[in-house]
Amino acid sequence: MKVKKIDHIGIAVKSIEESLKFYELLGLKVVGTEEVGEQKVRVAFIPVGDSEIELLESTAPDGPIARFIEKNGEGIQHIALQVDNIKAALEELKEKGVRLIDEEPRYGAGGASIAFVHPKATGGVLIELSERT
Repeated sequence: MKVKKIDHIGIAVKSIEESLKFYELLGLKVVGTEEVGEQKVRVAFIPVGDSEIELLESTAPDGPIARFIEKNGEGIQHIALQVDNIKAALEELKEKGVRLIDEEPRYGAGGASIAFVHPKATGGVLIELSERT
């Protein structure tokens, strides 16, 4: 498996509009927003160098981001690592006995294929693997 870079850092927020005020003070700009119905989330992408900040706002009270905020408050929800071949990466991790949330890739914001590694396998950090097409 080859990790190419940190693709993005996902930050759970109650309101994208409110949170953007801070990032705009830094001179950063949103390049797009998207709603991912399957994950009950609205996403805003903010480029920073060759990575992005991904603001995540829940679209439903029972969504994973809403549950995260209820339990932990707003803040970093996951770190996404870009890989060359997500299917091969998942197979390699499975063979090594790494606990996964997703054993098969699924659709992610921005058209990426994504899969999550369980925080119990990573020292408490939710890691997303991402393959951009």
